[in-house]
Amino acid sequence: MTFDTFAVTPFLTWTLAIPLLGAVVLALVPREHLAAHRWLSFVFSVVAFLVSLSVWVNFDASLAGFQLVEDHPWLPFGIRYTLGVDGISLLLVMLTTFLTPVTILGAFSSIEKRVKEFYIAMLLLETSMVGTLVALDMVLFYVFWEFMLIPMYLIIGVWGGPRRIYAAVKFFLFTFIGSVLMLVGILYLHVTAGGDTFSYLDFLRLGVPVREQMWLFAAFGLAFAIKVPVFPFHTWLPDAHVEAPTAGSVILAGVLLKMGTYGFLRFAIPLFPEAAGAFAVPVMVLAVIGVVYGSLMAYAQDDVKKLVAYSSVAHLGFVMLGMFALTTEAVQGSLLQMVNHGVSTGALFLLVGVLYERRHTRLIEAYGGIARPMKVFAAILVIITLSSIGLPGTNGFVGEFLILAGTFREALSAPGDLGAANFKTAGVVFGVLAASGVLLGAIYMLTMVRKVLFGPITHPENERLRDVGVREFAVLASLVVCVFWIGVFPNFFLKRTEASVNATLQAYKARIVEHRAFHAARPTPDIARDLVAEGEVRP
Repeated sequence: MTFDTFAVTPFLTWTLAIPLLGAVVLALVPREHLAAHRWLSFVFSVVAFLVSLSVWVNFDASLAGFQLVEDHPWLPFGIRYTLGVDGISLLLVMLTTFLTPVTILGAFSSIEKRVKEFYIAMLLLETSMVGTLVALDMVLFYVFWEFMLIPMYLIIGVWGGPRRIYAAVKFFLFTFIGSVLMLVGILYLHVTAGGDTFSYLDFLRLGVPVREQMWLFAAFGLAFAIKVPVFPFHTWLPDAHVEAPTAGSVILAGVLLKMGTYGFLRFAIPLFPEAAGAFAVPVMVLAVIGVVYGSLMAYAQDDVKKLVAYSSVAHLGFVMLGMFALTTEAVQGSLLQMVNHGVSTGALFLLVGVLYERRHTRLIEAYGGIARPMKVFAAILVIITLSSIGLPGTNGFVGEFLILAGTFREALSAPGDLGAANFKTAGVVFGVLAASGVLLGAIYMLTMVRKVLFGPITHPENERLRDVGVREFAVLASLVVCVFWIGVFPNFFLKRTEASVNATLQAYKARIVEHRAFHAARPTPDIARDLVAEGEVRP
């Protein structure tokens, strides 16, 4: 990875600064002007999205390195304000800036207390999420990474359900504890690099010995695994989703969880490639368990919001599987599936929020037959459901197909590309089990749709339910457009990621080949001695 282009206009800084500026403006507006807070937050988030479109337009898909780079001194000890975007981060930046105004507009009628503080928290959260995705100094990245916890903690803890404090504290503790270990890893790399830099690119060139890589991968990987969350670190997620307000659930599922998968692909795998190869099969085992477990748990739920929450565990298991298959198809599928999950699951949470505003219950048994009074709602729910289960022509199909195709291709091709001797057999098993998750997803999602939308109306309250209004339709329609746009024209998005993904995988596999060549030259298979010797000869 290199700095391919530097910014003439600081588009990335403006994308960060506009929501932050919006939060400052909202802080100055008197509390009683509720409409002003709602519309100002929406306007600032829309402007941030429009600025991020400039990032998309000025991005050169043929280049693999970081583009639109901004690099300035910031703090002592080599800490710099360095921002940049490549194909791996670009789609997630766009997802963040797109979902934020959609979520803010969707929250107009659901947030009625402390409106000012809520929208300030949403704008601060947007700044921290975008910053996490574009920071190329590890201290700057860590600052944004940790700051994300504060507004999300408040969104869950202040505007959430009856058990909101429990859910917020659990969310904070899980994610914070993992992050502390990552900070230790960052400091270790800083010292290894000579104590004068925290640059991501400088860390890439370190050539950390394998023994240290194992510990560092574990430190970084734990922070990212909790954020995803990978099974068995998922237990905070259902509580957070169920107790969070609709807007919190949309951002949590749509963007925040992707910070974990992004972290693996941006940091854990490139910085510690030999360790990533060694951990590939265990991670994929956990990913497949997450797919099957999340699907079965979703099927068992009687709360529709909890069902969608557990479906996130299954979908992100797919993302992790493709990422650690480490083929171009699978990794590109993982990146696209991150976006797909944000669109489809975000839409599902918004739809659940529409129902909750009308009936104040999320129990599936409280509904039934509502397709008759809510025809537009029913049509949108069916479309989003088909997207979630991966129907061809929708966004979900493209991501899942690429992940499965890439996993099978690596498993059935010449063995050993990943540095895991047993991957060939394991990969086939992983692919088959993950494919069963597609079937399970169809079962629990279509079962939910049947119970909610169809059949007789057994509750009189459902006969007079109001269909989606103009504002709600605008919010949901924007996501439906994305479902079909990505599903029908996936190359519009995939071509932006291909060069960066290929460069990342080539660098990874080059390190694996170097690692094997070293051990092949050792006459005696003394692993402990080899690790020490390898540490001595690495630059």
